[in-house]
This record gives sequence, structure tokens and C-alpha cells, in this order.
Amino acid sequence: MLAKAKSTRVDNAYERLKREILHGVLPPGYQAPEPDIANRLGMSRTPVREALIRLEAEGLIDLVPRRGAKVVAISRKDFCEIFQILAVLEALAAREAACRDDRGRALEEFEHLLAESDLALEAENIGDWAKLDDSFHRLIAELCGNDRLEIEITGLLDQIYRANSVLLRLSGAPAANSEDHRRIVEAIAAGEAETASEIAKTHRLHGLSTMKNLMQNSGLSQV
Repeated sequence: MLAKAKSTRVDNAYERLKREILHGVLPPGYQAPEPDIANRLGMSRTPVREALIRLEAEGLIDLVPRRGAKVVAISRKDFCEIFQILAVLEALAAREAACRDDRGRALEEFEHLLAESDLALEAENIGDWAKLDDSFHRLIAELCGNDRLEIEITGLLDQIYRANSVLLRLSGAPAANSEDHRRIVEAIAAGEAETASEIAKTHRLHGLSTMKNLMQNSGLSQV
């Protein structure tokens, strides 16, 4: 019972801190000692310490000796590395999703995301579109059926979530052709594994090119 209660407290601290980091409540560069973070959450230091260790393992914070936790910013180099890895991993996930016999179970959810994305673009609400874009990529990772692959992809998506949203708002438009999403879904639904894989890879690499140019044109070295 005590172990379960401790696990619940750790999970709660982890989820609260992660949500605040991803949504910019705790911005990049934010730094605070562990006791201050625990007081902020109204929790004891032990679960907070364990939550911070998990967040560091996921690349969202750095633990600095005697100075506490620091929220990590995303640099141009980080973007390049993460997007290049995602291009490969998401291509694999799309291929595996297209090979699954039960792939049809997610089509309704895909269609909902695509419809909502279209509405967000029509309303020129790039903030909402960015959230839907993130959900789309997570759904492909979930559908692939490979738990370890899904964990790797979602971890990388977490690392770029906030920075991706900021840059998309600056650009006012998707980083890559939004129609690629529909083409990926159509390929998965048809069981066309190689087509789904190639579109997913190209889509992510186009997004990388856009993000690199946007950071350079904006004079940003990190986000």
C-alpha cells in the first residue's frame, strides 16, 4: 500500500511538471532548486526528486548539482537530430501500421483528426493545428503495434512539442504539406506499407527543412 501511494505521488509530480514544461508554463531556461519545486507543487521532496529524474531521462530537463532542475531549450542542432531520427522511426511505424490486420480500428480517429485539422487551418488557428498534428503522429506510433517503437517516438515528440508549437505560430502555417497526413492515412488503410513509409519519412524531412529555415530567418539559436 505504501509503495503504491508513493508511486502515485511520483506519477502525479511527473505528470504535472511534464505538462507545465510541454505547454510553456515552465519555459526553457527556467531553473529552480528541488525544494522550491516541491513547495510549488505542494509535495514532499522524495516524489519530486524521482519525477525530476524521469524528466531528465526524457531530455526535458537537466539536473544541475546544488542548483536544482533546469528546463532544456531546443537548439537548431537538437531539431536536426530529433527530426532526422523521427523521419526514420515514423517511416517504420507507418509501414508497420499498414501491415496490421486491425489497422481499420483507428481510421475513425484519423478522420476526426484530419477534419479538425482542416477546420483549424481554415480558421487560421495554427496553435490548434499544431496540437492536432502532434496527436496525429502519436496515433501512428500507437497503431504500429510495437510498444518500444511507440515509446521512442512519443519521447522525441515530447522533446520538441513546445518548441514545435512556438515555431509553427511564428510561421503561421504547417511545417510540411498538411495533405501528407491524408495520404499517409489512405496508404495505411489500403495496406500499402512502403507508400505509407515513404510519405511519412518525406513529410518529416520537409518539416525539418522548414523549421531550420524559420529558426535561421528569425535569428533564433534555440527555442
